[in-house]
Amino acid sequence: MQRRQLLGLLATAPLWSVARADDGLMPVAVNQTTIESGPLLIGNPPGIRVVRLPNGRAASAQLVGGQADAATGSETQATLSAVLQPQLRIILTLAECHYRMVGRRSAGIHRIADLRGKRVAYTPATSSEYFLLVMLQSAGLTLADVTPVKLEPEAMPPALVQGQADAMAMWEPHPQNAIDQIGKDAIVMTDPRKPPHAYFERFNLNTTTAVLNDPRRRDALVRSVKTIAEVSGELSAHPRKYWPALSKAVNAPVSVIEKAWPQFRFPARLDTESLMTVLTDMEPWAAGVQRRAPRTREELARMMDTSVARDAGR
Repeated sequence: MQRRQLLGLLATAPLWSVARADDGLMPVAVNQTTIESGPLLIGNPPGIRVVRLPNGRAASAQLVGGQADAATGSETQATLSAVLQPQLRIILTLAECHYRMVGRRSAGIHRIADLRGKRVAYTPATSSEYFLLVMLQSAGLTLADVTPVKLEPEAMPPALVQGQADAMAMWEPHPQNAIDQIGKDAIVMTDPRKPPHAYFERFNLNTTTAVLNDPRRRDALVRSVKTIAEVSGELSAHPRKYWPALSKAVNAPVSVIEKAWPQFRFPARLDTESLMTVLTDMEPWAAGVQRRAPRTREELARMMDTSVARDAGR
């Protein structure tokens, strides 16, 4: 698969193009639609300019294309992007989020096995797809056993309401939106082998070795991580205080954020052992998406760099 095709998988063509501003600040591409981005969206870390983008694929594409010096994204996006940009390094986990799969009881769905033959919404080449595959595998199913409905996240709750999909596999706040909109007809499915969650996302801050080797930009990253850690601590200790600002930042009602909040943690650290486990589990899926051979454990380990977190006291 050619580089431009792979970039299209990340950003969803046409490719996003964000010009660098001559303001002396380091551009950081951020998915502005996810609660996971909260520490950056409401924290205003020093030395960086937050570039708000509509999804994680677009943010990752900015880092891969060199328009941004750092970017947020799930570990799935890092796994895909590191093939295009071998210098990519995961330097901090901003958030961890348990994913939820929501279906309609009226469609005859009560457990994962009931998804056979049903219309299931997901977003290809994202953590949504990986989550769906893990959930299906827990019941001995594959993607071939369901009718895929390929949608962007915000389109999934309406699709369930209108009967265009029977179930959805997605990150927050969209599952909560679906639960709210279909009410008592909603069923939240879990993996019986790993209750209550089959998968939880590690949403990271990524950069490149070129940035890490530049003293000015590296210093900006270290200072930013210190601020992110402070904001993350506040979000964890006093979430209600920050929900209004977070609501405005990600365009989600406070009531939705409040109900989805138990699915989140904001560690502001880099647990390489845990991350290595999920990268190893995820790599066969990523290799299939990109039509390539899986990377070795040693190659995956090179995706992580603990030095910024360490220098920031994390």
